[in-house]
Amino acid sequence: MDKEIFVTRSSMPDYKEYTEAIKPLWNTHWLTNMGIYHKQLELLLKEYMKVPDVSLTVNGHMALELAIQAFDFPKDTEVITTPFTFISTTHAIVRNGLAPVFCDVKPDDGTIDETKIENLITEKTVAIIPVHVYGHVCNIEEIQKIAEKYNIKVIYDAAHAFGIEYEGNGIGVYGDASVFSFHATKVFNTVEGGAVTFNDHKIYEKLYNLKNFGIRGEELVTQVGANAKMNEFCAIMGLCNLKHISSAMEARKHIVEHYIRRLREIEGIITFEGNEKSTKNYAYFPILITNTYKSSRNEIYEKLKENGVHARKYFYPVTSDQACFKNKYRYIDIPCARSLAEQVLTLPLYEGLSDEEVDMIADLF
Repeated sequence: MDKEIFVTRSSMPDYKEYTEAIKPLWNTHWLTNMGIYHKQLELLLKEYMKVPDVSLTVNGHMALELAIQAFDFPKDTEVITTPFTFISTTHAIVRNGLAPVFCDVKPDDGTIDETKIENLITEKTVAIIPVHVYGHVCNIEEIQKIAEKYNIKVIYDAAHAFGIEYEGNGIGVYGDASVFSFHATKVFNTVEGGAVTFNDHKIYEKLYNLKNFGIRGEELVTQVGANAKMNEFCAIMGLCNLKHISSAMEARKHIVEHYIRRLREIEGIITFEGNEKSTKNYAYFPILITNTYKSSRNEIYEKLKENGVHARKYFYPVTSDQACFKNKYRYIDIPCARSLAEQVLTLPLYEGLSDEEVDMIADLF
C-alpha cells in the first residue's frame, strides 16, 4: 500500500490556533520557569481531571521518578509493581535506589493481580506502584486495603489513564499520588510532558523543589533537585489540545467500536472488556491473539507490517525480562504477565483513522 499506517499519530490542534496561542511569547520572552501558561494548564487540568492538586513536569517519566523521590523512601527498600508495563515504570523505581518486586497480572485486563500482592510484602516493602494499563483501572479498593494494613504508599502509574473517571471520581485522586504522561503518543499530549496528581498539598511543595533545583528564592536553595519543568510551548500545546479532548475521545471511541465489530467474530482474537465502574478514554486498542487463531501473534504482526500497518507488541518482553533487569531482583513467578506479553498486539488508533483503513486492517486477519 502507498500509505503507511502507524500504531498512533499525535493529536494536534489547528496550525493557526497554536501559532496564535504562542504569539504572546514573542512579546514576553518568558519561555519556561513556571510561566503563565504553565500555571493556567495546571488549573484547567485540576478541573478537568477532578483532582485537588496537579504538578506539571517535563515528561511522564520524570513525573514518576520525582513522585517516588518525594516520599523519601529509604534506599535498598522494595516496591511491588507490575512487569507488564512500559520500561519507564521500572526505571523510575531503580533510579531511586529501590528494588522492584514483580507481581503477576490478571489475564482479563493486564492490571496487577491484587490477590498476589500481600504474599510479596516483607519488612523492606515501602510502596506499591500499580499501572492502569491501557486505561484499564486496577482494583483500587483492594490495593488501598492492603496499603493501609501494612502502612505502605500507593503511587499509581496512570500514564494510560488520562481523563478516566472511576465511580464518578477523577482517577488521579486514588492512592497517595498518580502519575500521567502527556507524551506525543498519548490521548492527550503537550508534545512532551507529564503530571503528578495528589491529595496532600505538601507533596506539591516537594515536587516544586525537585523539579526546579530546589530553588525557593534568588539566593535560597533549600533542597537538592533536578530540572524537570514543563516549558511554555508545551503548556500551550496542552491548552489547545485540552479544548478538543472530548471530540478526540469520541473519534477514538468510534474507531474502537468499528474494530470490535470487524474482529469479534474471528476465532482466536479476543478484545479486552472494560471495568463497569470506570469510564474509557480509548487511548489504545489491544487485542489478544490466542492459540486458536490461525497464525501466531508474531506472524500476524509481520503480515500487517508487510502491508504497511505498524502494530505494536505492547508490552513485550515484560520489563523483568529486559537485559538491564533480568535475574537482578527477587524471583517471582509471573506466568500471566509473560503469557499476555506473548499474545498482545496493539492496533493503530488515532483520530483521523478512517473506517476504510480499519476495514483494510481487519481484512488482513
